Amino acid sequence: MANEGHDRFGSCAARCEWNDVAEGGDPDLNRAQLPSGIATGIGSLPHRDAAAAAEFVLTTLALPAIPTLPKRSPAEGMIPQALVGLAGITVGQYGSIAFDANSFDPEAPVITDLNHDAFGGWRAFLAAAAGRTEPVKWQFVGPVTLGLALVRAGLSSEVAFEVSVRAVRCRVRQLVGIVAQALPGCRQVVFIDEPTLDELMGAKFPIPPDVAVDLVSAALAAIEPIAVTGLHVCATADIASLVAIGPDVLSVPVDLRLLDSAGYLARFLSDGGTIAWGAVPTEGPIATSAERPWRKLSELWCELVHRGADPTQLRQQSIITPECGLGTHTAAVAERVHRLAADVSERVRDQAAATRFSLGA
Repeated sequence: MANEGHDRFGSCAARCEWNDVAEGGDPDLNRAQLPSGIATGIGSLPHRDAAAAAEFVLTTLALPAIPTLPKRSPAEGMIPQALVGLAGITVGQYGSIAFDANSFDPEAPVITDLNHDAFGGWRAFLAAAAGRTEPVKWQFVGPVTLGLALVRAGLSSEVAFEVSVRAVRCRVRQLVGIVAQALPGCRQVVFIDEPTLDELMGAKFPIPPDVAVDLVSAALAAIEPIAVTGLHVCATADIASLVAIGPDVLSVPVDLRLLDSAGYLARFLSDGGTIAWGAVPTEGPIATSAERPWRKLSELWCELVHRGADPTQLRQQSIITPECGLGTHTAAVAERVHRLAADVSERVRDQAAATRFSLGA
């Protein structure tokens, strides 16, 4: 597989230099609005067979998400995948992180080698999607979450976050270029995944909120001209801070606590933003039909409209997703969750189409 991946995608090991990365096409095309209510995946998948995972994402959702498969290899975990190729930082067999002060170089080039075991899901997807021209989505760990992992591995806070933001910026630029090379003309939707931001406003959060906002904004800025940018937080976080980061797409779970931030969400939509609604729960009992997720989303939307949100924007500037990743579940559960997301997506699309028709659009 490694040799096939290398032949298929050319030289995938690259220094972090902006001129080395393919731009991925027309910026206006990359930032164009996605179809109303389109469904996509979030986070990792439980598959151990990379080819099966690629087929799964390409056939179950309208906006397929490039899979990461931590059960196939611990190197595909969100933190290990981000650290591959960083001088002086190694990832153990089971995903542990080791820091070697003697060989560590914060200025060394960030190397992205798609032939590494950390990118098995990527290789399989790009091979299976050859010839595709419709959009694809992928996500990558953000600099705050990665920086906190480096602090736990032994780096000082100052160095850890300097390394993390540089590593994420370099890596996502390189990966955008790799996808653009493999799937020319294919628009990319890139989510930065920041699970730790749910605690951003807590008294014990290790860095000030404004610093965290700047770090994630810097990561998004690296790809903003060449891809649709997204920010994903699994739990309900401080919406004002997430909006301030400046993503094109804000990915949040469907939760009535969002009503406390209705004004920020309404303004985000009015400014042209899209919300990825985590409509299908991935914790606790998994629903057997789309009725409950659809009802919960509809109730939230109704309350947001009562608090000033535009109903047309809610429907037309939306993406439907599972709440979080599915890496800890089974393939059968992942299939059910994706099917439910597709069902909710179809209902949103029907309502959005009816709204456009009633407005004479």
